[in-house]
Amino acid sequence: MEKKKTVFLFSFFTVFLWASAFPLTKIVHEQFTSNTIGFLRCTFASFFLIIIGKCNHIRLPHKRDIPLFFLSGCMGFTLYMIFFNTGILTLTSATSSIVIAITPILTAIIATKLYDEHIKKIGWISICTAFIGVLILLLWDGVLSVNIGMFWTLLAAIVFCIYNIINRHLSAKGYQALETVTYSMVCGAILLSFCSVQSIQLLFASDVKHIAALVYLAAFPSALAYFSWGKAMSFAQKTSEVTNFMFVTPLLSTILGFVILHEVPNMGTFLGGAIIICSIIVFNLKGK
Repeated sequence: MEKKKTVFLFSFFTVFLWASAFPLTKIVHEQFTSNTIGFLRCTFASFFLIIIGKCNHIRLPHKRDIPLFFLSGCMGFTLYMIFFNTGILTLTSATSSIVIAITPILTAIIATKLYDEHIKKIGWISICTAFIGVLILLLWDGVLSVNIGMFWTLLAAIVFCIYNIINRHLSAKGYQALETVTYSMVCGAILLSFCSVQSIQLLFASDVKHIAALVYLAAFPSALAYFSWGKAMSFAQKTSEVTNFMFVTPLLSTILGFVILHEVPNMGTFLGGAIIICSIIVFNLKGK
């Protein structure tokens, strides 16, 4: 029971930080492009994680595992940011969020094959009802748009699913959560360095408000959140115990959008949010 509580706390804390990235990213987008935000977030987050890692005496990765860390960084940071940012250019926020929301389902399905993780029928029902809650939350007043952006956003969901699986594999190899996220983040920043020149130019041309928001995105939704995500994965018996919490992100981002950007939530937020939260409670109590 203590492990379940630990997984719950780390998972919820992570999705809360990720949810805060939505309104803050809107602010940063006023002066930065999507790819430069990705590069600067990964670079700043790498510095934060390296400092934290040095204080915690993390080990260097084994040489044979360096390609695996580059693969992890490529999937969880480089490709995810490129695909997601490309897709959202031609999709509504509702459509993009719905496609990304299939990540826990994809991860759970793959984990059942790779790690022989058994999910009870009620667990699968809980995943489906949570996804229905996401649909209600995001489409209450919106419309679904289908175009090439759907393809790019689906790729984003797939690569993040692969990142989750690699993260668990690295944990099984003995790497601590801080080690995994630090080296993956550094590799992701290296792979995003093709836009470093433009990033630095925009950084010097920005004001304090946007730089502060960018630093927050790097320190909390990037560095601390991914560390917390890795910790949750390391304590969880099943990958789906953690990834299922991603369904809460749209609800939390809506609430934070109201607080930070004064976006008024509608009845769909309350109805969809209630279904999501109930589904996660049922999944964690009865689905495994």
